Amino acid sequence: MQPPTHTLPNLFKQLGLADDPVSIDQFIATHSPLKPELHLADAFFWSPSQAQFLRDEIRDDADWAEVVDQLDVLLRKGRGLSG
Repeated sequence: MQPPTHTLPNLFKQLGLADDPVSIDQFIATHSPLKPELHLADAFFWSPSQAQFLRDEIRDDADWAEVVDQLDVLLRKGRGLSG
């Protein structure tokens, strides 16, 4: 099994968001917990291009899919990296 190609900070950078640990924690704390029935890409806080990127990566099981899933889990838990 190969190690993941991308990291959570890489994903935040790809999405045009601040990618330092404090900013990631703050983003997760601000935007969580997501409702169980809400798809990650349908959350109100994404721009249309961010939402499309997230949808495409999951649908295509692409390189970013694993880290997108990681972000989804973190946003459902309502905790950041350090929590």
